[in-house]
Amino acid sequence: MSRHHYSGDALIEVLHTAQELYGFLSPGLLKSIARKLRLPPSRVLGVATFYHFFSLKPKGEHTFVVCLGTACYVAGAPNVLTALEHRSTKAGTTTADGKVSVDGARCIGSCGLAPAVIYNGRILARVTPESISKELDRIGVE
Repeated sequence: MSRHHYSGDALIEVLHTAQELYGFLSPGLLKSIARKLRLPPSRVLGVATFYHFFSLKPKGEHTFVVCLGTACYVAGAPNVLTALEHRSTKAGTTTADGKVSVDGARCIGSCGLAPAVIYNGRILARVTPESISKELDRIGVE
């Protein structure tokens, strides 16, 4: 925050750095950021919940974000999400053992790759329930 002179205009950069440092944005961390940047807590929470790359909960060792935008949805994203949920945990949660996190995103901007999934930070193209199942097998998810 000091690098940005405690400017509210640097909110996204500050949130990104905080998440890199702590792994997720806890309620206490968000309040601290709001206070130090002299911003309303509602604005900080609004920005943190608007962008899919911010997490308010600890993430698993492996993260899956299924794009649910129109192109991905039509191409079968709901089936991919169902396959993930069937084998691991429901969207928006992390398995009890902390191994896998599953989430959905409104759009990840990769419509030409539909259905697309962000897996551990990289985009997978034309994902199928079968390919997701194979990856879950590979990482040892029962």
